[in-house]
Parts: sequence; structure tokens; C-alpha cells
Amino acid sequence: MTIMALTRGIWSNDYFAVSSLICMVMAIYSGHKMLSGKKKLKKELVNAEITVFERSGYISYANCGLPYYIGDVITDPEELTLQTPESFFKRFRINMKIHHEVISIHPERKTVSVKNLENGEIFEEKYDKLILSPGAKPTQPRLPGVGIDKLFTLRTVEDTFRIKEYINKNHPKSAVLAGGGFIGLELAENLRELGMDVTIVQRPKQLMNPFDPDMASMIHNEMRKHGIKLVLGYTVEGFKEKDNGVEVLLKDNPSLQADMVVLAIGVTPDTVLAKEAGLELGIKESIIVNDRMETSVPDIYAAGDAVQVKHYVTGDDALISLAGPANKQGRIIADNICGGDSRYLGSQGSSVIKVFDMTAATTGINETNAKKSGLDVDTVILSPMSHAGYYPGGKVMTMKVVFEKETYRLLGAQIIGYEGVDKRIDVLATAIHAGLKATQLKDLDLAYAPPYSSAKDPVNMAGFMIDNIAKGTLKQWHLEDMDKISKDKSAVLLDVRTVGEFNRGHMDGFKNIPVDELRERINEIEKGKPVYLICQSGLRSYIASRILEGNGYETYNFSGGFRFYDAVVNDRALIEKAYACGMDY
Repeated sequence: MTIMALTRGIWSNDYFAVSSLICMVMAIYSGHKMLSGKKKLKKELVNAEITVFERSGYISYANCGLPYYIGDVITDPEELTLQTPESFFKRFRINMKIHHEVISIHPERKTVSVKNLENGEIFEEKYDKLILSPGAKPTQPRLPGVGIDKLFTLRTVEDTFRIKEYINKNHPKSAVLAGGGFIGLELAENLRELGMDVTIVQRPKQLMNPFDPDMASMIHNEMRKHGIKLVLGYTVEGFKEKDNGVEVLLKDNPSLQADMVVLAIGVTPDTVLAKEAGLELGIKESIIVNDRMETSVPDIYAAGDAVQVKHYVTGDDALISLAGPANKQGRIIADNICGGDSRYLGSQGSSVIKVFDMTAATTGINETNAKKSGLDVDTVILSPMSHAGYYPGGKVMTMKVVFEKETYRLLGAQIIGYEGVDKRIDVLATAIHAGLKATQLKDLDLAYAPPYSSAKDPVNMAGFMIDNIAKGTLKQWHLEDMDKISKDKSAVLLDVRTVGEFNRGHMDGFKNIPVDELRERINEIEKGKPVYLICQSGLRSYIASRILEGNGYETYNFSGGFRFYDAVVNDRALIEKAYACGMDY
């Protein structure tokens, strides 16, 4: 049997090609365990010839580490390379053909045409099973100036070396990054750590679209804190070489100047070969596969950034470019080629990113996309400590948990903080995958010791809050309700923080009665009117709501507290000011 993989730069997301081939070999050598009664197939697999054609000079590298090499966090370029053609052949007897580009696929005769990029030779190669792992390519808008020397993309090792060489040779003092996704933020941080003046510009009015705009405000604040300039809500119209640098042209606004520019506006599935071969395509011409990772053409499989998947939470078709799902898909292909019956359940979108001193993580779907999918949702927002408050070093994190009304199905979560963010998002990701209801988060038995958590873990706290909503003990109001509530003359607006906290900043129209004085001053609150409460984080206002409810009042607690409100409102004001004035700094 001849098994062939077609790759276009195997990086961390498309490392599934490497992973799948390893799984194939391991399945071959342990075939008696999984191929009982299939002696013919086992014999074929033992003698299988596995070949990988790779266009670039690298077969396996840590793409997620590329920005950190540019920023000198990783200093040895060999650390970026996970495997070499020699190491693969020595251990697995897999033929890695680098600098070989597959230029066409011929499903009718089960061959591919290959071009040797080193000598120009073109030849055909037969296959029994073909795996497509072309990945995705940086989105290149058709704009004037795309292609000038000082305009870069970051996707491959070659891209990384090109950027690093330019920085080392020219010592640029400024950079503009077009795009505010994972690569854009990681690269911005690393360029800033090199001492460069860094500006991020993009059309959406927020960074990191997997997060809701309110949660993204905390990412914005951290970027500004470290000197990153944000130009959000602007459209790039082109580029010009000017004064030994680049002029970034913006629609209806003054242009930006920089010594170098990096396009990081996203990726597009690299599926030209699949299209020419007649494979069925989906979103953005991604390759459509079934849950066995089989394409519409027999004996051709595909995985990674080039394929369309089902979102695990919504069931909608989606493109999710992440390393974890890609590796799982590769394993599934390997198992199925080896006679198994593995199925891909869908992608959940769990991800985490370092943002200077902070960590931001998400899983499932956010509130924005849940509503776009037609789901009736609610959220809880809380600000727990990373570990027990009495143990030194604890830091606040902000959590937003999204769930479906009525059913309390857990849909997604976002967390931004410092310590323990990754641990909590993984617990929530597991809960979503297991199909737990949001109310069941309160029942999870999670590890506790003062340096690591609290007896009531933040995930448990979210569950307690949602359980209170389910029981009618907690009624909430949200930031989007502010305009309506502030105009409601029949409502009582009450801030239960201390006088000092209130004087340092508060919402207009709110009366201040500290929670510890509430029982003695309860007669100051008119009965028969709904009471809308707020405190710094939501805890004291919840306690106040219980006191008032016990005395016959109807209460609503602000989700997130004043700390959250202040961060979001100030961020929105900065973005709008920037949009109006042509600057965000």
C-alpha cells in the first residue's frame, strides 16, 4: 500500500500531517491489536510506503513559537524545528520529500504530479491513500502596494527568518501590524519588547474576535499599558514606500507611517489543488470532509486549517485554525486508513494567548456568536481571585460564562487574568465537551490549596451564580441595559460600595449606601420600586440584594461589577475618540 501526504509547510496547526504519519506507523507496528481478522490489510500496512511531499524546506516546526523567535525569547533557530527529514526516516521509515511541490492531483488514476523545486523536474507518483494537509495561507488583500519589500507576512519559518534578518540588518524603530488576532498580538508584544514603536490597525473595533467586545476591552487596556497603539475601526486601503519606510493608507483618515509593516489579517484555506481536482468545497473554499475526515473523492482524506468542520457547540459549519483539533484529525485519518472507524466530533475553539503580563483564554462560543446563531442566552461575569485571598500573590481574573436560557446548557466561557486562567478554561472546556449544564459547575470537585485556588474555585463560583439564577435567587442586569434603566424614573439605582470607592468613580444617577449600613438605612429606599444594585465585583451587591429581598424589595444585580463597567466604558470611549480624531494614543 502506498500512503501519500501532501503538505504546504507543516506548522503547529498542520502538524497533524506529522502526527497522522506517526500514528500510521504506530498502527502498523501494533496492527495485531486493531486489525484482528484483517490479515490482508495488516500485511499491506506492514509493507506500506509512506511519502510526504513538502513545498518548503521544513517538515515540522513550532509555528506558535515564531513570534517569540523574532522577539529573542527563543534564540536558537533549531528550537523551532521539531523534526527533520532524516529523523523521520530513521525512526519511522517515512520518506520526507522537501522542496517538492504537488502541482496537480489526478483522482481518476490515483496519481499526483510533483515538481522538484531544486531542479525543476516534474514527475507523477501513484498513491493508494492520499492525505491533503495544505493548511492555510496568509490572507493577502488585493491592495495597492502589497508585495513591497518592507511589507511582511508571518506564517512559515522562512517568513520568520526574513523578518528577523530585516530587523537585525535595518534596526527599524516602528512597525504597523494590520490585524489583531493571535499572531498580530504575539508579534506586537515581541516587537515592543525589542523596543519598537508598535501600532495595530484593523477594521473591527476590537482585537481578538473569539472574545466578546466587553471582554476584549481588558486586552486593549493591557496592550495600551505596554505602549501598543491601537487604531481600531479603520480600513487599510493600500501601502506606499516612503522615506525608507512604509506609508499605510487608511480609508477616510490620515495615513500611518512605519519602518516596516506586517500583514496579520487572517488566513485563507490553501485549496487550489483540491478545487482543481474536483473535491467538494465549503466555507472560503475549504475542503468538505465527513466525520471520518474523508473528502468527496474516494481514498482522499484532508485535515487541519484547510478543512471545514462542525462547531462542537452549535453544530454549524466552521473554520477553526487551531493545533489541537488538527492533531486529532490526523490521528483519526491514520486510524481509518489502518482499518479503524474513528470519528471527529467537531471543534470547540479552545484557545489561550499570552498578552504581556496577562493571559486570555476562551472556549466554546461567545455571547455575540451565540446570539448570531439564534440561541437565547444569558451570561454571568465574575472577578474571583486566582487563589485564596489570604495567601500572598493572588490576582483577580475576570470570567464570563455563556449559557442557554431555560435549558442552562453550557455554551462557552472567556477568562482574562494573570494566574490560573489556563487551568479554569480547561475545566470549562471539559465541562462543555461532557455536556454538563452550567448549573452543574457548582458540583465539580476541584483541587484546593491556598497557593493554587480557593475552597470555592472560580469555576464553582460561576456555577453557584448560575444555579442562583435558575432558582430565582439572583436576577441580573447587564451593561446593555444601562441606558434603559437610567431613564426609568420608577427604578432605584443603588451603589453599595464604600464612600471612598464611590467618590473615586460611579455611574451617574446612583445613590450610595454601603452594604454594611444598608440595614440601618433601609428606609431611605422607596418600596414598590425595582432596585438596581452595583458594587465593585458583584459580591457585595448580591449580599445587599438578599437583604433587600428579605425586606420585600425586588432587586437586580449588575453582572460584572463597577470594575468591569469602568474598564469597558473607558475602552469604548478611547476607541470612539480615536475613531473621531484619527488617533488612539
